Amino acid sequence: MTSLETGPDLQHPTRRTIPALITVDPGRRAELLRVALEKYGIVADVHDGYGLALVSVWVGLVVWCDGDRFWWRTGWDARRRRFVYAWHPATDPDRAARRVTFRYRELRETHPLSELIAESTA
Repeated sequence: MTSLETGPDLQHPTRRTIPALITVDPGRRAELLRVALEKYGIVADVHDGYGLALVSVWVGLVVWCDGDRFWWRTGWDARRRRFVYAWHPATDPDRAARRVTFRYRELRETHPLSELIAESTA
């Protein structure tokens, strides 16, 4: 994209380049996280739309992505009566997957598969 600017002599316009906006696709970043989670043996689903993507990992573990960062719930602050979140830059899905894996393991211990689901996957 270019625009015209008036040159120093005000008679001859000069052209300058306007930098293009760099947009980051949240769905693409979320998909990269999903693939990175597979390396840890975690199967997840990606849901994308309206400028936000969700990676559904486990009961109580959904990772949101806006293209710039991933964030997920890590617990509850009873004193403040609100959820506590962790976040990681979306430019590093491999390391984010490693961090999400720690939370996944915690939740698997407290929320195992139901008998019905466990039987159907066996």
